[in-house]
Amino acid sequence: MNGTVVLLTTALVLVVAVPAAAGAGGLARLGGATYPVALTRAATAFAAVLALVAAVAGALAGLLT
Repeated sequence: MNGTVVLLTTALVLVVAVPAAAGAGGLARLGGATYPVALTRAATAFAAVLALVAAVAGALAGLLT
């Protein structure tokens, strides 16, 4: 049961993080950024989503234990 929850949570996080990164990169390209700059912005957005999820999970773990 616990492993299933971890896998589903990981899948949900990736379902949110990957489109956010793609959107950030696409908007950067539409704004006239070069491919390396757009890739950097996409990576930054992906990392930001992961950091936000980690912070929320840490806060919830502290409250629930």
